[in-house]
Amino acid sequence: MRFCTAVNCMDGRVQHPVHDYLSSLFMTDFVDQITETGPAAILAADPESALSRSVYRRIEVSVNAHGSVGIGIVAHYDCAGSDKSEAQQKEDLRLSVAAIRARFPRQKIVPLWVDRRWKVSEVGFD
Repeated sequence: MRFCTAVNCMDGRVQHPVHDYLSSLFMTDFVDQITETGPAAILAADPESALSRSVYRRIEVSVNAHGSVGIGIVAHYDCAGSDKSEAQQKEDLRLSVAAIRARFPRQKIVPLWVDRRWKVSEVGFD
């Protein structure tokens, strides 16, 4: 059994598209879902907060207990947990990738944007 990890918004509209995208990308049987409202915004705002540390602990379980082969961090259109613009949310993704990478340097980390049609795409940074 192969696992990957999704640090995803709790919004039910993004759950299936993100699951399908990550399981295909990493060729896994299962996707461990770590959900918060606007997780990229949480990690970007204060990577050392109690809530951020909670997210890291759950990633650690997925990586260490399930052997997760990769991590997706998600932001999306119409997020109730982050009232920021798409550009600002993508900046939060960039910062959250750095925060996760600092703790899990051996993991592949993929920033994901889910658009208004619930299509998932990887976000590239210059």
